[in-house]
Amino acid sequence: MYEQHRTDCNLFLKFVKAARKKSRKLTRRRFLRHALWAGPLLAVGDAFALEPEWVKVRTVRPCPGKSTGRFVQFSDVHHKGDHAYLQSVVDRINKLSPEFVCFTGDIVEDAKFLSEALQLMRAIKSPVYGIPGNHDYWSHADLDVIAKSFSATGGAWLLDQEIVTADNGINIIGATCMKAPNVRPRAGMRNILLIHYPAWVEKLAGQEFDLILAGHSHGGQVRIPFYGPLMVPFGVNQYDLGLFRTPSGPLYVNADIGYFHLNVRFNCRPEITVFEI
Repeated sequence: MYEQHRTDCNLFLKFVKAARKKSRKLTRRRFLRHALWAGPLLAVGDAFALEPEWVKVRTVRPCPGKSTGRFVQFSDVHHKGDHAYLQSVVDRINKLSPEFVCFTGDIVEDAKFLSEALQLMRAIKSPVYGIPGNHDYWSHADLDVIAKSFSATGGAWLLDQEIVTADNGINIIGATCMKAPNVRPRAGMRNILLIHYPAWVEKLAGQEFDLILAGHSHGGQVRIPFYGPLMVPFGVNQYDLGLFRTPSGPLYVNADIGYFHLNVRFNCRPEITVFEI
C-alpha cells in the first residue's frame, strides 16, 4: 500500500509539473499576443484621447550668451468652441508670467467662433503681439476686431508692421501670409520676426533676424519615431517642428495648440514655447 501511495504521489507531482510548464508556455503566448494587440490600441488611445489636449511647455534658448528676456509663443488655436481647453491654455500662459506673448496665426477656421476665442485670449495678462494665418483670412474673420483685442492686452496685431516693446526694447515685426515678407530688421536692436508659413523663411532676401517664429505646421500632428511627420501642410517644407538654423537667423516652428481636420496627435503634443533670449 505504501508503494502504491508513493507511486500515486509521484504521478500527481509529474502531472502538476507538466501543468505548470504548460501554463507557463500559454502565459508567454498570451503575453505576446496581448502585447501585439495592446501596442496599436494604446497608440490609438494616446492619439485620440490623451495627446490632443495634453499641452506641453517647452523652454528654448535660441541664442548663445546670458538670457536677459523671457517671452512665450503659441500658435494655431483653430478655436472651434472648446471653451475649457482654450481657457486652460490661457491659464498656463498666465502662470508662466512672460514679459510678452507672440501669436503666429490661425485663431479660428469659422468666424462664428471668433468672439469667444478673443474673449478668452484677452485674459492673457501680458502684451500679446500677433499676426494672421491663412485660416483667419479664409474664414473672413474681422481683422479690425482682432486688432482691438490684441491692443487691449497692451500688444498689437501686426499686418506687415513692426512695434518696439515698451519694457525691454525688442523690435517685433509681423508679416502677413498674403504675400512674401517685405520686412527689414531695425539696426541696433534685437529683432523678432513673426511669420505664419515656416517655409517663407526662404523668402527673406538675405535679411537676418535674432529670432524668427512660425506656426502652421502643427508639427504634422502625427509623428512616427525615427521617421517624422506623416504629412505636413503646404508652406512648411523641411521646417516641420522645432529649432532650425537658417541664413536669416534661428527659426522656431511651434507644434501649435489646436488641430486641423482631425483632432488627433501622436508623439506631437500641443505646445506653449518659452523663449529665453
